[in-house]
Amino acid sequence: MDDFVVRAVLAGLGVAAVAAPLGVFVVWRRMAYFGDTMAHSALLGVALGMLLGINLDFGVFVVCVVTALLLVGLQRRRQLADDTLLGILSHGTLSLGVIAVTFLESLRLDLISYLFGDILAVSVADLAWIYGGGALVLGVLAVIWRPLLASVVHEELARVEGIPVTAARLVFMVLMAAVIAAAMKVVGVLLITALLIIPPAAARRLASTPEQMAVLAAVAGCAAVGLGLWGSVTFDAPSGPSIVVAALALFAASLVVLSPRR
Repeated sequence: MDDFVVRAVLAGLGVAAVAAPLGVFVVWRRMAYFGDTMAHSALLGVALGMLLGINLDFGVFVVCVVTALLLVGLQRRRQLADDTLLGILSHGTLSLGVIAVTFLESLRLDLISYLFGDILAVSVADLAWIYGGGALVLGVLAVIWRPLLASVVHEELARVEGIPVTAARLVFMVLMAAVIAAAMKVVGVLLITALLIIPPAAARRLASTPEQMAVLAAVAGCAAVGLGLWGSVTFDAPSGPSIVVAALALFAASLVVLSPRR
């Protein structure tokens, strides 16, 4: 295979292996809309990164973290429902990003690659960022796994037992921001949420423990990357959407093949 195809496969596998375990908690906590909010704010990070002349991945990470902290602050005031706050932040950051993009002629020419990904353009430096950052994300996730799991099972009981639920949630949001920054080049801003949600949803019917679900979700995500890139090269289709369609096919297969869990 050509070098750029090998780099694309390695990048996709790295992102899928990290995104899937995080996606497990997104599915459990019904946070799909939160994933959309973070992904939409990534476009604003790209625009600000171009305006300020800084690394785009770093710009996306900073904007996503600020958005997550703003969400937590607004949630603590308890004046609006969570879905309302997520809707405001999601569409607000996306609109701000689109407006900022209009002032950047060079960025507008390549906007499609940021929206839908350009995995075939991944460089060696991108691979280092994906695997280095991914190892750090998985290490931190392992540390906060139990607090996060306890908050999913019964948040109030976890607080009574002294488990740092709020701190674990904030750390989780920061990890989400890092993964979104890394995944932007692979599947794009608009498709990141699909990579976070669909593989864990497909694995949920197979797993009997939380840890099994995380591992199976990573396997499903990696399989989606392989199938999607094969379809992209074979049929000359966009790589990011092809990966998501492959993940969707795996999810559909899990619905058809597996009987409902009792």
